[in-house]
Amino acid sequence: MDPGDDDNIEFDFFEDEPATSEAQAQPSRVRLPRRGGGSGGKRPSGPSRGFQPLLRLLALIAVLVAILVFFGLLIQSCASTSKHDEYSSYAEHVGRIAKGSQDDGTAVATAITTGGTAADIAKSLDGIAEQERQNMTAASDLDPPGHLRPENERLVDALQLRVEGVQNMADIFRTTTKANTSRDAALLADQGDRLVASDVVYSDLYQAPSTQVMKEQGVSGVTIPDSVFVTSRELTLQRLAGASTGGGKVTGLHGTNIVGTKALPAGTPLSETTETTVKASTDLAFETTIQNSGDYQEVSVKVTMTLQRDNGGKALVQTQTIDHINPGQEATVTFTNLNVTGFFALNSHLRINVKPVPGEVRVDNNKASYPVIFSL
Repeated sequence: MDPGDDDNIEFDFFEDEPATSEAQAQPSRVRLPRRGGGSGGKRPSGPSRGFQPLLRLLALIAVLVAILVFFGLLIQSCASTSKHDEYSSYAEHVGRIAKGSQDDGTAVATAITTGGTAADIAKSLDGIAEQERQNMTAASDLDPPGHLRPENERLVDALQLRVEGVQNMADIFRTTTKANTSRDAALLADQGDRLVASDVVYSDLYQAPSTQVMKEQGVSGVTIPDSVFVTSRELTLQRLAGASTGGGKVTGLHGTNIVGTKALPAGTPLSETTETTVKASTDLAFETTIQNSGDYQEVSVKVTMTLQRDNGGKALVQTQTIDHINPGQEATVTFTNLNVTGFFALNSHLRINVKPVPGEVRVDNNKASYPVIFSL
């Protein structure tokens, strides 16, 4: 055998045997171990790495939404509080103006009822008109919430009617004459109606719409106050008619009478015919009831109490004033802070005297005298 033929030797030992499965299979790929240890086994539970950024983004969005909602509610709460304070402050300023104007209405009633010459009445009304003019200026200078600006103009309108009505009355009284009594009364009645109209404008065109606006704006706990310039149209016209009859002369039925007097705190009624024993105490007081027995409202009614020992000596004297009494109505005055130390066991008299009102003819029922004796 030629040595060079060794390279050509073929081994056919397995030539006739079929190939095994090991021989047919492809070489497997080598698995590298996963990060974090372990070389296979069960995959960990939870979202895949591809979803984790998305979840983080959703969580961030949720936090941002929660923060926005919180600050939105906070801002809304602050805005609501600020709105309430704005309307409340406005109503407070209006309240002062409304009360001042209503007081001016009472002053007008007093001026035209208490008598005096026409010139005196005119002078009083001039002063009231000026005060009302200041109220109108204050209302015009207000800075109302935006939704109440139209209504605030109606407030100014109501006050302007009051200024004009009172000033026109003053001018009529200044030029009144006995020869033109009927004409002057008619002119004054027109101004009285103007004052009545001011109340309608205030109530229907200002107060009610303002209340509705606040309701629509969700503002609660804020009230637009009342302001009544004329308490009774009929009484006002009657007073004007009486005051216009030249020289301040009052016509019609006017008068007051004493209904009765009682000792407090026990409430013991006093008698004009029988002596009453009154228990003295630190809170001793006497209460007198007065009735308007005329056809007109009476104002500034003065009531005087005098306690006098029958054997003489210094008397206790007090005077109270009733602002006004309407026809047929009653009002009470109370006399307090009474030191009756020197009156014990001594016959005394408590006297009540009501000053006659302008135009009052019958005055015998304006006085009362009660015999009393004090005990411990």
